Amino acid sequence: MAILKFENVSKVYDNTTKALNDISFSLEEGEFVSIIGPSGAGKSTILRCCNRLIDITEGKIWFDGKDVTAMNKKELRAVRTKTGMIFQHYNLVERLSVMENVLHGKLGQKSTLAGMAGIYSEEEKLEAFNILRGLDLADQTYKRCDELSGGQKQRVGIARAIMQQPKLILCDEPIASLDPKSSKVIMDHLSNINKRDNITCLVNLHQVDVAMKYSKRIIGVTGGRIVFDGPPEKLDIKTVHKIYQSNDSDLITDVKVGA
Repeated sequence: MAILKFENVSKVYDNTTKALNDISFSLEEGEFVSIIGPSGAGKSTILRCCNRLIDITEGKIWFDGKDVTAMNKKELRAVRTKTGMIFQHYNLVERLSVMENVLHGKLGQKSTLAGMAGIYSEEEKLEAFNILRGLDLADQTYKRCDELSGGQKQRVGIARAIMQQPKLILCDEPIASLDPKSSKVIMDHLSNINKRDNITCLVNLHQVDVAMKYSKRIIGVTGGRIVFDGPPEKLDIKTVHKIYQSNDSDLITDVKVGA
């Protein structure tokens, strides 16, 4: 069953800029899919349309069998509790502790009063700690987030997303700000979560070699259109150059691409 489906989706900003142009694709439950493409191709817009952080101009988006584009605020809130988001720049409350940031993953499931008061049960705190332990962050639990490295902050972002118990995790350039070692740690954790918990992951990436290593499927986007959708072994150099509109041989490194 498709957990997410785009049907002929277009997005126009300010009545002039067409960010997405007739996009159609679907994700099956448990898939790990990467979207690649140059800056400005529409990758981030696709992710933000999934749970209507951005409203589309044309088409339909379905999540778990329901039309997201037709939902009211209450219905949309329920969708957002099931779609965890991980951001390039972490989106953490830096002055709060790691534990407090992870617990924020439960805010969408609480009343406004409980959320504002920061009321969490002991079971929720234990759940958060166990998630942090699984991400090798148990020793950072009570540190302020502004004391952490970039890689640690991104793992906190992953923990917060897992705390939602999502069906889908949307990752917008999760390793763009990280060094290669930290990037590998983040991608390994996302891959493990996908395989262990069968959580569907949709990940925007600039790094073609990383997308090919971790993804079961790659979607290539350029100029707001999908120009490739298939398994990594079908992605050849010619197609990569088409996606990035470049003949730069450095686009693919340390990876054997299909012929």
